[in-house]
Amino acid sequence: MILVTGGLGMIGAHTARALVNLGHDVVVTSHRRTDVPSFLAGKVSVERLDVTDREAFLALGDRYEISDIVHLAGSIPGADPVEFFRTDTSGLLNALDAARTWGVRRFAVASSLGVYIGRTEIPWHEDLALPTADLPHLIIAFKKAVEPLTTHSLQGTDVQPVVLRIGSIWGPLMDPESPFNRIPPYISAVLRGEQPRPLHADDGGDCCYAPDAGRAIALLTTAETLQHNTYNVSSGRMFTNRDLADALQAITPGLQLTLLPGRQNGPGAEPYLDITRLTQDTGFTPAFDSATAVADYVAWRADNPR
Repeated sequence: MILVTGGLGMIGAHTARALVNLGHDVVVTSHRRTDVPSFLAGKVSVERLDVTDREAFLALGDRYEISDIVHLAGSIPGADPVEFFRTDTSGLLNALDAARTWGVRRFAVASSLGVYIGRTEIPWHEDLALPTADLPHLIIAFKKAVEPLTTHSLQGTDVQPVVLRIGSIWGPLMDPESPFNRIPPYISAVLRGEQPRPLHADDGGDCCYAPDAGRAIALLTTAETLQHNTYNVSSGRMFTNRDLADALQAITPGLQLTLLPGRQNGPGAEPYLDITRLTQDTGFTPAFDSATAVADYVAWRADNPR
């Protein structure tokens, strides 16, 4: 059985679905969220768990024979950065403790494309040395620390670490007014019959539809062998605001959307993740392009609030 912490969140739920589709038994944990997505209902075991509770975490091993862990649980920073770091570090260390205690085969953990900030090469690939740079958000700072904490904690064990440098993921279950991704709020405005705020046509960057991200993580978790310990997880291609507008207009006859010319910050290129390593080791290719992802999401939102 495969354990997915944070398994009712957007990325976690799509990872759990992909694992089920691959024929695996899955247990997901959630702390505050209780609604089970329709596509998971009756297909996974669900455990309420505060991952900062070490005793409760380790007790999962008494109820399930867990072979692999995908650790995606995390919190949103509040006013106190120390409290955020304490919470998420505690959850990570408890997950690592469980991996070592249970002797799991593989421990996959969420990092972020933000670890590459400061590198000017495009696309970003795993062989780039991570620079010392000012980071725009506490979550990215923590994700950058996750990588050495994980790899050092599992040294000397038979547990293989898999660091998931996850790109800009969006799709079903994401907050439709998310401040972290421009796509759901833009689509939400269109669905309300409003004119969304104008975006620059050539702005964009890394982007991956959540079902594709979940499938990539599932493949990395279950592959017979992996040649590396670090993988970019995304679509491997750019997604611009022009792509977004074109996709919406293709499924909404007569829809007129205003785009500003060029890029907001002038000529240049937006970074995105190279997924060559992921593709070579798992055979992953995205099932969704920009048009099919937008169409699928609009269809999902017709019956779901988020």
